[in-house]
Amino acid sequence: MPRAPLAFAVTAAMACPLLQADETQPGDQTKLEPVVITAPQTGDVLTVSTDPKAPRQPIPAHDGADLLKNIPGFSVIRKGGTDGDPLFRGMAASRLGILLDGETVLGGCGMRMDPPTAYVYPEAYDEVIVLKGPQSVKYGPGTSAGVVLFERAQPDFSTTPVKANASLLFGSADRNDQTAQVQAGNTLGYVSLNGTRADANDYEDGDGNKVHSAYTRWSTNAALGWTPTPDTRIELTGAVSDGEARYGDRGMDGAAFERTNVGLKAEQHNISPLISKLEGRVYRNYVDHVMDNYSLRYNAPGADMMSGEPANSVSNPDRETKGATLSATLTLGASTQAEIGLDTQRNEHSLRKASDPLLDPDYESQPRMDDMSFKSHGIYAELDHSYASGSSAHMGLRINKDSAEDLRSGRTTSGITDNNTLKNGFIRYEHQLDTNYRLYAGLGHAERAPDYWERNKNPAATSMMMSGAASTFDVDPEKTNQLDIGALLRSDNLNASVSAFYAKHTDYILIETLPDVSSFAANARNIDATTYGAEADARWDFASQWNATGTLAWVHGENEDDNRALGQIPPVEMRLGLNYQTSRWSAGALWRLVGDQNRVAVGTGNVVGQDIGKNAGFTVFSLHAGYQASDTLLVTAGVDNLFDVTYAEHISRSGANIAGYEQTERVNEPGRTLWLKMQWSLNGL
Repeated sequence: MPRAPLAFAVTAAMACPLLQADETQPGDQTKLEPVVITAPQTGDVLTVSTDPKAPRQPIPAHDGADLLKNIPGFSVIRKGGTDGDPLFRGMAASRLGILLDGETVLGGCGMRMDPPTAYVYPEAYDEVIVLKGPQSVKYGPGTSAGVVLFERAQPDFSTTPVKANASLLFGSADRNDQTAQVQAGNTLGYVSLNGTRADANDYEDGDGNKVHSAYTRWSTNAALGWTPTPDTRIELTGAVSDGEARYGDRGMDGAAFERTNVGLKAEQHNISPLISKLEGRVYRNYVDHVMDNYSLRYNAPGADMMSGEPANSVSNPDRETKGATLSATLTLGASTQAEIGLDTQRNEHSLRKASDPLLDPDYESQPRMDDMSFKSHGIYAELDHSYASGSSAHMGLRINKDSAEDLRSGRTTSGITDNNTLKNGFIRYEHQLDTNYRLYAGLGHAERAPDYWERNKNPAATSMMMSGAASTFDVDPEKTNQLDIGALLRSDNLNASVSAFYAKHTDYILIETLPDVSSFAANARNIDATTYGAEADARWDFASQWNATGTLAWVHGENEDDNRALGQIPPVEMRLGLNYQTSRWSAGALWRLVGDQNRVAVGTGNVVGQDIGKNAGFTVFSLHAGYQASDTLLVTAGVDNLFDVTYAEHISRSGANIAGYEQTERVNEPGRTLWLKMQWSLNGL
């Protein structure tokens, strides 16, 4: 198992004495609330935000995808214990933008073993924000499903020069998570150190069968900020992370998930009456991913000979992403604000492989072969105008020049560069009926060039080595026109929201398996498609210490070219919760109900997965409780899947044949899971 680096140990060591100190004044402490998050609420129009450090049920894996799964509209394709792939409204991969503190990180594996969320350590961030639909152009082109922002807040040392927090989590399957953070600073600058580590063994499904799913993950993050004036900030950041993970859905495991990052950000506020803010950022992300079929599972010599592969094989892709952004926020009037900006990004992907019938393959001595290179240059503008009535209008426009070059040899598209001009825009009106009700309607247009995974499909593959000359590199860009409507209600004891969408997709990029060619062949082709659906959430405070919550998510997809269902559309899902809370205690129950999914298109879907077949519905019941032992210590506990139900999500990938494990049609979810989390937070010495 990978070991946490020295930086994490230093962070934890610094945090411990701070957390034990008792000389602080009450005003210097951060009071922890005994609340377990079961369903984050919509906070603003088409916006959901949540605290990634807060305890939640069901307990998420220590990655970005599982943190999102309790937000209405999100689903997660399970691979094992961690590194699942998120979908929103049935849309996956690059249709859903993922930004880590304003930076893009892209995975390396051609089969999505390491999606961007695999490099997210949620408790290293302060806030997660979900923006639904193509209703913003700030965060790149083509994010038709929406954008997820993992954000870090600027530290505030106005009341204390030192802040610290830490957490421990224990759970079934030997689950053990640790986090620690220390921040110190004053009006002139600050330093922030953060470390996380998570470890778990194979979990068991409801029938008691072990699922090949163990993992170990760690990360360290550092930030050094200079604030010479209240309006100026320059921040240098760095991050290192790694891990390993067993997967129950494929013939290989993730032996390494190395990521290194460095970034520099500068911002200046109140420059002039016109320019209220100027912000620039440059960054570099590098991921070095190793996958093999021997280090984390038993693989007898010659076990894979029937597929034409030696028993022991390893693949080592990597990807370097460099980017820069520059934006200006303009005050055009008392009620009108605009943001203009430009951004650029370049990412390069390479790959090396090795195999040996009996020994560990020596892949590190092999040269890396560049296979694809991507460039993107964009310019955008957004404008927000508020009316005296409280209503508002919002609009935006983006134009991108994107290019992709096929650097592979022996393919029908080798040496080709695909250039595209992508146009994205939106307009939305929000109407304030009174202090309690807000209505909105928005039209958005998004254009997206095929990503690495879509361009990498090989309809002539004959083995895991992906031999064959056919290529899907030249698939046409995808275009989406979408209508978003909804309403928000805010009152003294009832908060509720409903959002609905209708989308027409032209040249939708559909992924389909080709079993008549080989078990490894897949094609990417353009179709026309339609999707529509809705999400709703509500919280009712029906007594002084009691509240009830409910969420609903439903989506429908249609492949218009083939007159059949669109693949990988999740079934309807409802969550009902009942919660009790005092100043010290909390308790609650969560009931999750998922319907049947009978509208399927076997063998079709997206780059993450394809439909396996129909799937029966299920219900899962969970309980949680919390106790605030002091203003700085919070203890929460829970049991997920109380009745030990055996089930799998409809969009789960199929179970692989792994020695020593029961093979299932889909990768089953965990059975009954117990967990305990302790959190400390302290400001000052």
